[in-house]
Amino acid sequence: MFKHKSAKSQAIDTLIGANATIKGDLEFSGGCHVDGHVVGNVVTAAGAGAFLSVSERGSIEGSVEASQVLLNGLVRGDIIARERVELGSKARVTGNVQYGIIEMALGAEINGKLIHAPTPKGEDSSA
Repeated sequence: MFKHKSAKSQAIDTLIGANATIKGDLEFSGGCHVDGHVVGNVVTAAGAGAFLSVSERGSIEGSVEASQVLLNGLVRGDIIARERVELGSKARVTGNVQYGIIEMALGAEINGKLIHAPTPKGEDSSA
């Protein structure tokens, strides 16, 4: 129905493995996939078309900020998805979710506020 460039089809530049734990803030560009555990904020540089995916085994205890977020795991903190956020059926969020476009599967859980923030003019989220 909608044509969009899904985070699922983008290249992964950074991988946090299932047995890894990161303690501290993580800043990345490009694509980042989390199978492990991050205790700290996960952010991308402003204006970067970066995306973050978190598997159902992955978790983040801290705030998340990226252009696109694909979540099927756990986030304990606020999420700011400048373009879009996709929440899978096993997604769990304890915090507020700010988004341009949101897609939620049946079973996803958000314990916080949903805040719509339209994509700023000049940024095309339908690419």
